[in-house]
Amino acid sequence: MTRRTDWADYADSAAPPERGSSGPDGWDDDSDDGGHGTREAVPDHDTRGRGGRGRRRRGSNRPPSGEGGGASHSSRAEEEPPPGDPVERARAICLRLLTGTPRTRKQLADALRKREIPDEAAEEVLSRFEEVGLIDDGAFADAWVESRHHGRGLARRALARELRTKGVDPTLIDEAVSQLDTEQEEATARELVARKLRATRGLDRDKRLRRLAGMLARKGYPEGMALRVVRQALEEEGEDTEFLEDEGY
Repeated sequence: MTRRTDWADYADSAAPPERGSSGPDGWDDDSDDGGHGTREAVPDHDTRGRGGRGRRRRGSNRPPSGEGGGASHSSRAEEEPPPGDPVERARAICLRLLTGTPRTRKQLADALRKREIPDEAAEEVLSRFEEVGLIDDGAFADAWVESRHHGRGLARRALARELRTKGVDPTLIDEAVSQLDTEQEEATARELVARKLRATRGLDRDKRLRRLAGMLARKGYPEGMALRVVRQALEEEGEDTEFLEDEGY
């Protein structure tokens, strides 16, 4: 007897991004610190002495690589904005975080709070960045929907959930996900099932149904649409799907 797929088991769990990777098209999903790497230490050309033994030249104030933490200290100094005016520090942090990676106002506010920037200074910088267009949550949401739908095949429900976690205003979320209509969602669902279908060949019918429908549920597709798309795909492969009608699918 076929067990009816429990949609609640799937629908509330979005497909997680691969660990250690940025999102599609260069989106950085998790980082809030700019993701700077370690700078490679530059060889000290003054350390070569007579006889090629690598002794330091007298009078040189530069420690050889590895002494006194010179390379790592320099790296940290370049990553961290200099102490001083909190507004200038907030501006430097935001500019660095926005380099190459769009971010929402909430993401930047969280980063400033983490760096202990006073709320007044943070508000001043964030508001100014919005005025000049460096922060635009509406444009962020539109681009996110476009990228994640075409790159990951996520449906409107999953996209809205992701944007909420990034602090985007609900009105902007609704406007962004409205780019996708039901027809486009269903077309994407069919493409996803067609790609996954081959990997399920050889499994019994019920297991194929659960695996394919579960994949669509995790990506935010409605239950009715997902089961309809899976059923049609199985029928095209010659599977008997009459049992779905008998059990209310």
